[in-house]
Amino acid sequence: MTTYARRLGLFSATMAVVGGIIGGGIFRTPAAVAGRVSSPGLALGVWAVGGVVALIGALCFGELAHRRPRAGGGYVYLREAWGPLPAFLYGWALLLVIATGAIAAVAVTFADYALALAGLPHTLAVPVAVAAIVLLGAINYVGVTPGAVTVNILTVLKLLALAALIGVGLLWAVPVPGPVATGPAPGGSPGSVIVAMGAALVPILFTYGGWQQTNFIAEEIVAPERTLPRALVGGVVIVVTVYLLANLAYLRVLGIDGLARSAAPAADTMRLLLGPAGGTFIAAGIAVSTFGFLDLVILVTPRVLQAMAADGVFLPRLAVLHPRYRTPSLAIVVECAWAIVLTLTGTFAQLVDYVSFGDWIFFGLTVAGLYRLRAREPDVRGFRVPGYPWTPAIFVLAAALVVLSSIGANPRNAAIGSALLLLGVPVYYWWGRQVAVDAPARAEGTE
Repeated sequence: MTTYARRLGLFSATMAVVGGIIGGGIFRTPAAVAGRVSSPGLALGVWAVGGVVALIGALCFGELAHRRPRAGGGYVYLREAWGPLPAFLYGWALLLVIATGAIAAVAVTFADYALALAGLPHTLAVPVAVAAIVLLGAINYVGVTPGAVTVNILTVLKLLALAALIGVGLLWAVPVPGPVATGPAPGGSPGSVIVAMGAALVPILFTYGGWQQTNFIAEEIVAPERTLPRALVGGVVIVVTVYLLANLAYLRVLGIDGLARSAAPAADTMRLLLGPAGGTFIAAGIAVSTFGFLDLVILVTPRVLQAMAADGVFLPRLAVLHPRYRTPSLAIVVECAWAIVLTLTGTFAQLVDYVSFGDWIFFGLTVAGLYRLRAREPDVRGFRVPGYPWTPAIFVLAAALVVLSSIGANPRNAAIGSALLLLGVPVYYWWGRQVAVDAPARAEGTE
């Protein structure tokens, strides 16, 4: 029986964490955050709070990885803590929209920037997006190493692009008048400040999301019980540092009001400092960043589909690894094919809006499951979350904030998204009946 090959070390795992977080959000989200808070100090403060929440989440997933170092990550943790149905719904959501919709959306974003850089018409965006999905699907089909090396290269390039943005913004620019780090605006009550920071925290937590994806490839990481916790913490620390410095650069160059008005703060910052060449440079950086994120999602998500199939709750053939490449090859094909359908039909944007809050439902459930696993297995040695039980509780509350804020901001979208997620319930029970029907036939075939 073909099994996964352990070929990824600490560096590749850390780059996967960084690459899974840094997509296009840091180039856009700071403007939305600045529009919701009253001062540069609050803007930086809420980014720091979001970083702490992300770090707590990474610590919790580090302990979960130590306890269950299996391919599938969050799917496995949900199954072990809460049972097969919640785990199936997570995998269903990933395949239906969360992962495949993200692939489609990021592929189109990459295509837009790549075409603009090449001076080609926007009408080619969909063909280029589809070509990018096919190319990266093929790279990941032939082995985890080619896919991971591609992630490593692209992640280093995106970090270099952000380092250039930060360096120019902090060392070259003349700061806008007024201090960068200030307190709440005069006259702002503590209550209004807390509400503003809570509103700003929601897009920040989405921008910090993605560190959990590396757990999907646990069985392809060398000594995952030790390596994954270190990669998760190290990767999140790198991203938090980069995000805080990038926001400081934006504020230094644009000021809080200019940042709030900017539709593309990274591009505006570089254009102000370096002219059109700066805008071209950051556009290239965004293209690299989105392409790297696209590769990471295509690399890791099929491991969840393979784990579901191995449990007998999804297409059985997806459980089989390629005998030569030792990858979930058919799962990669299915994932990319559905992402291409979403890209060609143009339905991905609305679908992602519908179910984006669902990711945080599963995040919260997964971390809450740590309490159940600890109660069952109190004597497990090795990596443990510091500050337990309070630190997981903070993350669960943050996840609840994101979900409730998303529902409050658009109840209609939340209702439609919930219906899409719940469509997985009859699918789960249908597969259960299929397994029960097929089991006697399989047993006879082995006699």
